[in-house]
Amino acid sequence: MRITAFLLAALASPLSAPAVQAHPHVFVDTEIALRIDAAGQLLGVEVSWSYDDYYSFLVLTDLELDNDADGELTAPELATLAGFDLQLSEDFEGDTYVSYDDIALPLGAPEHLETNVSLGRITTRHFRPLLHPAPADGLLIEAYDPSYFIAYTVDMRVTTPAPCQAHVTPPNLDQAYTLVEETLYAMSARDAEENFPRIGRSFADKIHISCPQPVN
Repeated sequence: MRITAFLLAALASPLSAPAVQAHPHVFVDTEIALRIDAAGQLLGVEVSWSYDDYYSFLVLTDLELDNDADGELTAPELATLAGFDLQLSEDFEGDTYVSYDDIALPLGAPEHLETNVSLGRITTRHFRPLLHPAPADGLLIEAYDPSYFIAYTVDMRVTTPAPCQAHVTPPNLDQAYTLVEETLYAMSARDAEENFPRIGRSFADKIHISCPQPVN
């Protein structure tokens, strides 16, 4: 997502040690809705992100929105906010990943669907089409920031059309942090600060899709 210099400075810890970098600074409650056709082909993924209160406040401050501090936005303000988190770049590929048997399936550019602000908390919704529709059965979907600056939590918030089902497996945090420690131990402090390892996937919920029969 879009992290401006202002947001980065506000979120970054005054400590720059690699061990500190191994903890997220932004927390996002994530909902996933799969679009699957009658033949059981995945057409794309609808993603909803609800940002934590502090990050929401920083974004609104950065964009000079909600100046009356009532936690709600006017229609023109919502139009300004819309799409703030959908600007893809080399450093941000959308933080939603679809794969089959460890082979990544490419997604198209995000399509903005909705942006809301309630009680000061930002929630956005967008759609990522699968560039080449594929059978949904056996697919793996993950939501994560490779740098782990942002932590996405899915839990059981996944919607699929019947008879397809989604099974969410939470990350093994002990294994994830052990991997981080082992990776950092093998690097010099300077290398770790300049090229912090891409550890985000180790902390991601894994969404396994099963579609035993064609969708009705």
